[in-house]
Amino acid sequence: MQGIKDLKIVFFGTPDFAVASLNALVEARANIAAVVTAPDKPAGRGMQMQASAVKQYAVSKNINVLQPEKLKNPEFINELKSINADLHVVVAFRMLPEMVWNMPPLGTVNVHASLLPQYRGAAPINWAIINGEKETGVTTFRLKHEIDTGNILLQHKVMIEPEDNIGSLYQKLMIEGGKLLVETVKGLAAGTLKEVPQADIATENLRHAPKIFKEDTKIDWSKPAEQVHNLIRGMSPIPAAYTTLQDKTLKIYVSHFSTEEHHKPIGSYDTDGKTYLRFAAADGWLFVDELQLEGKKRMKTEEFLRGFRA
Repeated sequence: MQGIKDLKIVFFGTPDFAVASLNALVEARANIAAVVTAPDKPAGRGMQMQASAVKQYAVSKNINVLQPEKLKNPEFINELKSINADLHVVVAFRMLPEMVWNMPPLGTVNVHASLLPQYRGAAPINWAIINGEKETGVTTFRLKHEIDTGNILLQHKVMIEPEDNIGSLYQKLMIEGGKLLVETVKGLAAGTLKEVPQADIATENLRHAPKIFKEDTKIDWSKPAEQVHNLIRGMSPIPAAYTTLQDKTLKIYVSHFSTEEHHKPIGSYDTDGKTYLRFAAADGWLFVDELQLEGKKRMKTEEFLRGFRA
């Protein structure tokens, strides 16, 4: 029976979410033959060349790093073939061409931040919160042509607490994804995993997780207050849900709501000038706890109101 050290792995990933999984493999003594990540790019005020989080971690561990501009580049493909990996692992990376994901004998395993087949797509963590889910999780599955549709290997559930936002849930799933990946690779090495086709999982109301665009972050005050609150949680701290206040963009980071009846115009605001700022939603009030008005810093509502003229 093989162990995790016996599989030669090439790891594909770019942001910090992927670093947690790579680190979990390294700590489990996995044989990481190479890391594939995005090319360095200019970032920050000085537009200095910046390496991805995965590259920075790989360099610190003396792991070979590949940074192809194009994944079908013949030089890259030949270099990948020469590694002769048993398994490719993908966490938070762009789509792979079939010649890459189908290359190793054990294929390619992906870590996805939802309980597939629910929330296939680019933003599963955001949409789970926005839709008011009470639980989500992480899934490892085999890559195939259609995105996020391959056979499921393992899943772990993670509760979504009322106080969770995209920032806190991201951290939970990032850590859980690393643990699940190690468990998955160990199972593949031992030959003990039973794959489950996603079509075999009974699901009603299949929900998707498309990429977040600017228009998705705009608050619609004709929605119930709880839905607006969940949108704010699902967009905080980045990219942040927004509305307008006195013709300026107002980003809202933390909120709470009540279903107290009101007769105010939908989307209008109300404040005592000291302790609260609230907006009229369809069935109640959305109270703003932390915000950032265009041209100002992020602050708590009480601090904001000290300099605000209604």
